Amino acid sequence: MILGLRTVISCPVTFAAAKDWYSKVLGQEPYFDEPFYVGFSVGGFELGLLPSAQPGTVGPQPLWGVANIEYAYDRLLELGASMLETVAAVGEGIKVAAVKDPFGNRLGIIENPHLNSIVVR
Repeated sequence: MILGLRTVISCPVTFAAAKDWYSKVLGQEPYFDEPFYVGFSVGGFELGLLPSAQPGTVGPQPLWGVANIEYAYDRLLELGASMLETVAAVGEGIKVAAVKDPFGNRLGIIENPHLNSIVVR
């Protein structure tokens, strides 16, 4: 029935600015770019921007995989995100952190050496 995670939706207040910001964060332009929805292809998943919803930091909390969490966390802050959860080691070599994007959405990241061999290009 459920095939796996496909898309994570963020809800920016300033749609054009969010598209630009996520293009910088991801180092790529969206593959789908319409006034009602913008989609970025990220490691076999989709990060979507939906202009008509309410931003927030509560609810489901997906974590985007990174190779070096300290570098990724610092880069997100340099690009204008604000601290939500600083980098924390949670055991077994796994580290997690979260920021609030400039539009009020939670963006969680994870460095998990047990899953680093799973790379989709």
